[in-house]
Amino acid sequence: MKKIVPVVLFIVALAGCSRLDMQDQPKYRPQRPSNFFADGRSERQPVEGTIARGQLNEDTAFYEGKDAAGKDVDVFPIAVDKTVILRGQNRYDIYCSPCHGRIGNGLGMIVRRGFKQPPSYHIDRLRNAPVGHFYDVISNGYGAMLNYAAQVQPRDRWAIIAYIRALQYSENANINDLPAEARSKVPATSAPPVPAQANEPIAPPDSDFENFPAQPATPSGVPGAHGPGAVPGKQPER
Repeated sequence: MKKIVPVVLFIVALAGCSRLDMQDQPKYRPQRPSNFFADGRSERQPVEGTIARGQLNEDTAFYEGKDAAGKDVDVFPIAVDKTVILRGQNRYDIYCSPCHGRIGNGLGMIVRRGFKQPPSYHIDRLRNAPVGHFYDVISNGYGAMLNYAAQVQPRDRWAIIAYIRALQYSENANINDLPAEARSKVPATSAPPVPAQANEPIAPPDSDFENFPAQPATPSGVPGAHGPGAVPGKQPER
């Protein structure tokens, strides 16, 4: 017995040290078929009407830009302040300015390289468009523009729209709209006001842009297909 007991204890201890990982059990990997269910799939469809925790987006104005009747809202569903506008400027410069330009005139850098030009935000149609229209375009795309729902979260979409409104207002502002304190800080001048768009060069100083936008060019060394009407650049590869 003295010889048997140590052996038994050793075997028990050895069995307790064996790995019984969950990864070793039979299971289906994602998207693998199954012959157990009639539809041949191993995953089961969620019960109709199931909503994941934290995704009950009941506020249609915030998450869809629509009112109860399904029309574009014309009032921001969030409080707009300087912090929101600055956040919108940051997101706008990242996601929107390549096409729409830094001041919203539709002359972003990829447009200057021959891609389709979007309309300026400063035309009457878009100045008068409800904010819900811009939210819908960002979320679902419009024309040649793809949707940015995956890249830009709902609150940032509203921040971008707030910044677009600021851009639009900047092009049509009047000094009389300023508070008296701010108005006193504006230097007096007899020259007529110059719209911000006039200060934005229509094309960079580049010999490939001799006749822009009538004939956009794709400069040499820049990857990508030529846009409509674009011509190859005349400069050496760089």
